[in-house]
Amino acid sequence: MTNFKSLVSGVGSLNKTTKYYDDWSENYDATLKLWNYQAPKKSIKFLKETTNVKPKNILDLACGTGLFGAELKKVFPKSHIYGSDISKKSLKISSGKKIYTKLQIKNFEQVHHYKIKFDLISLIGSMTYCKNFDKLFTNINKNIKEKGFVVFTHRIDLWERQDFLSILKKHQKTFKITKVSRPVNYLPFNNDFKNKIKIKIVLLQKY
Repeated sequence: MTNFKSLVSGVGSLNKTTKYYDDWSENYDATLKLWNYQAPKKSIKFLKETTNVKPKNILDLACGTGLFGAELKKVFPKSHIYGSDISKKSLKISSGKKIYTKLQIKNFEQVHHYKIKFDLISLIGSMTYCKNFDKLFTNINKNIKEKGFVVFTHRIDLWERQDFLSILKKHQKTFKITKVSRPVNYLPFNNDFKNKIKIKIVLLQKY
């Protein structure tokens, strides 16, 4: 794996992040299990409790090895789930899990070109790496149906530093802030995170 101080500080450039997750891909699921990674199960529970959505088509941005995709498949077994990620090796692993209808190598901030519009778009555990929030939400808007939902997680320490609520409010003409969770444990068995760094789960709905 690529060496750096801590996941808390991120990885660096897009190229460095891609290489890091390519190198980590084979051990990623096992490592996240050891760290008691909370986001996928907590996010699907949050989604079930706050909506009655029955999505026909789902886009799972930054899908990685398919940890959140697997939770989506359990709850929405008849849905067509599409995924994208910057790590080719992670996508190879997620492809083997038979979760996704289609996968593509793509940075989650980029426009995703599909002939369909999605009922649900997810971004779980990766908002840390977003460089341009306006671009992200604009591009999500291009791929989602009216009344469609967006569910994502974001670290509370970064939320506060970025004044992230103000960023969301900039897009309130497009997306309604439906629900924001209480603080949720993220990587409680990781020494750098433990109970010090938690996440919020956010649900938006397109007008």
